[in-house]
Amino acid sequence: MTAMTLEAAANHVISTNPVFEVHSVEVRGVTVKAFKNIPQTVPALLAAGWAAHSDGTLEYLAYENESQTYAEFTATVHRAAAAMRDELGVRQGDRVAIAMRNYPELLALVLAISELGAVVVFVNALWTTQELEFALRDSRAKVVFADGPRMQRILPLRETLGLTLAGVRDAHDMTNHNYKTLVKNAKSDNAPEAEIATDDDFAVMYSSGTTGNPKGVVQTHRGAVNAVFSWLMQSVMAPLAAPPEPGAPDAPRPSALIVTPLFHVTATHPLFLLSLPAGAKITLMHKWDPEEAVRLIRDNNITRFLGVPTQSAELMEVALRLGETLPTMDYLGAGGAKRPAAQVARLSKAFPNAGIATGWGMTETNALGIGMIGDDYKARPESAGKLHPPLQELKILGDDGAELPLGELGEITVKSPANMRCYLNQPEATAEVLQDGWLRTGDLGVLDAEGYVTILDRKKNIIIRGGENIACLDVEGALHGHPDVLEAVAFSVPDERLGEVVGAALHLREGAATTLEEMLEFLDGTLAKYKLPAHLWTQHQSFPRAATDKSDRRAIRTACLNNQEATV
Repeated sequence: MTAMTLEAAANHVISTNPVFEVHSVEVRGVTVKAFKNIPQTVPALLAAGWAAHSDGTLEYLAYENESQTYAEFTATVHRAAAAMRDELGVRQGDRVAIAMRNYPELLALVLAISELGAVVVFVNALWTTQELEFALRDSRAKVVFADGPRMQRILPLRETLGLTLAGVRDAHDMTNHNYKTLVKNAKSDNAPEAEIATDDDFAVMYSSGTTGNPKGVVQTHRGAVNAVFSWLMQSVMAPLAAPPEPGAPDAPRPSALIVTPLFHVTATHPLFLLSLPAGAKITLMHKWDPEEAVRLIRDNNITRFLGVPTQSAELMEVALRLGETLPTMDYLGAGGAKRPAAQVARLSKAFPNAGIATGWGMTETNALGIGMIGDDYKARPESAGKLHPPLQELKILGDDGAELPLGELGEITVKSPANMRCYLNQPEATAEVLQDGWLRTGDLGVLDAEGYVTILDRKKNIIIRGGENIACLDVEGALHGHPDVLEAVAFSVPDERLGEVVGAALHLREGAATTLEEMLEFLDGTLAKYKLPAHLWTQHQSFPRAATDKSDRRAIRTACLNNQEATV
């Protein structure tokens, strides 16, 4: 078989495989391209995946010493949905929050909530009580499923917010309801009947923005399923673009290891939701541990690994130390942050059977976006790749909103059915980034003549610490709570292991002094631990100003990084 270009492979699949037939549809007054014959809702993915999972008989979900077949998982989803409807009163359109680490229950709850036509509210498991309160108020979720540590933080909010709480795992006895008993006593094993439209809301997933509080990104069923089938199409295109050697063995059953938190789009969409129609097995890690990850990949024939670049690097270090090449792994992807270019060749050498891949996507795009793998990536390690076909469109815009020529730096702007519906309760913020169906991403990049995008900067003041987005204004707001702080500016500090960590510069009252340790003690309980400053600089004079009279964050950052010792 002769290798095809990416574009030719996409056209061939669209024209010959009815599953990937594309048509034009109108979504919220905007015409977009979408798949015509795919499942139209997230819960429909569960039924559509039945044949891909050998009619339910294959093992689907593994977690520590627990295991479920696809049939068992499906029955659990239906029973959880029935219990929520009958015992907790969840109805179509209600918002139901999930607050927990990576457990099998989280996966079942996502689909069970969706089967009722209710809306999943993903909350960050690392948040403090104060941060959880914001999200629960903002989303108006009245039912919350939580594990022990999250339940302890949410219990003080129960009366004030009128919450119905259901415990999971170590929260089993902390509330009147618990997941295990609800599922066990459910009155039905059948999927509930709910008329869900493809443009109904599927989920609210919180993403840090340029304001102190996170934004609730509202994702629709259409957005999620079209993103899933865009990735599924890549697997169909792959043997056309890179034909296997004659006599090569058949590819093994896909099997994904989920190592990033399931409250992030990187884990939920291109791993969990994709696994349903792709026939892939899912193995969950409760919490990242590189040595455990090497063991799971080796012993469970894992083929797919997708994590933040820090995790790829730590996986490589442990594998090299143990003399493991992990030959079953054919995909080693990175998302959530840019992988250092020098790491690409090292990963290829350490894992010779794996296609080293990179991807760029956003919570606002259901994780769909740009990517590349293998030789393309090794040849262009600084690039983010090409737009995943066939539904997306891309423009590079200047500050005035005009499209820029190839090679000029501007804002990456995308259009597809996977774009979010809105920011919850924030019409002005929505209007700022969504314009005629085009999403202004806030990321700055250049597009070359071959279609490759290189991302060079961010307009948004976001620190990406090991894949976790941290809003600078969020950190600054907490720092301003200290009585001696007149001004606070947060910024990213390069870190070899995590990519970036939080740095902060403080303008203190005359005569005042503080240390990093003292400030961390003051911030305890106000910010999640991953948001806490790792470096602190202090001074008694005002900060330099930009043209708008705001603190000149870039100049302050440069000055601090040039003076690594904190000064008072």
